[in-house]
Amino acid sequence: MKTTFRVCACVRLLLFLLLGTALSCERIFSDAGKGEARTGGICFRFVPGFDAAPTRAGAALPDTNAFLLSVRDASGRTVYSGTYGAAPQTIVTAPGTYQIDVRSCNFEEPLFDRPQYGDSQAVVVTEGKTVTVALTCAQMNAGVRLRIDPSFLTAFPGGVLYLASDAGRLLYAYSERRIAYFKPGAVSLLLSDGGQEKSLLTRRLAAQEILTLRVSAAEEESGGQASGRVSIQLDTNRFWLYEDFTIGGSEGGGSEEAALSVTQARERAGAQDVWVYGYIVGGDLSSSNCAFEGPFKARTNLVLAAKSSCRDKEACLSVQLAKGDIRDALNLVDHPELLGRQVFLKGDLVEAYYGIPGLQTISEYRLK
Repeated sequence: MKTTFRVCACVRLLLFLLLGTALSCERIFSDAGKGEARTGGICFRFVPGFDAAPTRAGAALPDTNAFLLSVRDASGRTVYSGTYGAAPQTIVTAPGTYQIDVRSCNFEEPLFDRPQYGDSQAVVVTEGKTVTVALTCAQMNAGVRLRIDPSFLTAFPGGVLYLASDAGRLLYAYSERRIAYFKPGAVSLLLSDGGQEKSLLTRRLAAQEILTLRVSAAEEESGGQASGRVSIQLDTNRFWLYEDFTIGGSEGGGSEEAALSVTQARERAGAQDVWVYGYIVGGDLSSSNCAFEGPFKARTNLVLAAKSSCRDKEACLSVQLAKGDIRDALNLVDHPELLGRQVFLKGDLVEAYYGIPGLQTISEYRLK
């Protein structure tokens, strides 16, 4: 029975960009806006769960801290360019229009196992106004996967298959199981055999599409010899899979897969036995301060943040490390290398621990 299919996996992600005046925010970036009144700001926040949940296709999503973020003004001048994790909490800007681009990775030529997620939008910052912009990140490139039938191997034992586009080509070995990714556009299947190369077919793929082709050889002709004709099967249906993430909800935190973000956890005081995830950004808590750089002195606490670059205690979640194996494994005195690492913790949320919302009575943890 011929089994052919084409699957497109799309992962939807919301980024909320909160724009507002913040005198206490970090003064950032290059020389953009010199001499101008900086009365607007751009804040970035991924919807919780994107970098913790698997896709329907079974591949782990990229860590949002590694996403590439670019902010440019109307003249094309770069205001910020770097990773999301390294970006300031707030980018302070002059009024105007800004182009924001987010990418999970760079993608210029065909590559195996290289899905790219991202989105672009224009943001208008006006004096004295706060603007909220939602970005939807989806897969930007397309993929092709071959399923090579034994009949093809018999007919073309010395043949070589390539997948090619204007940006380059990839050799697709008979034993290959990975998905080959291309920029949207025309992708051709080529056969090189006996010193000659010919195109077997060309398909135009859109962003988010993953096409699976079954490649086989035609049935034998009379006399028991293979005809040498190639048969390529594919169906014409498209299957679109979406993964949606909801902020909050009564089920949030009930499992590691539905872990609460630091932002959510700060608003859920009283919740017990819930999972929370965030980045370890510091420790040595006191009622008025905490340390974001080592060397650290206290084994009894940590602070988590939604971004590894956070240096604002008021945006963090405090974590109590009770005596035992979890303290031994996570404290920054003995493990300074954990600074900046993402961690999932299960415990009880309290209204205040060292002056900010906290997590106590930790029973389980997982480092990512």
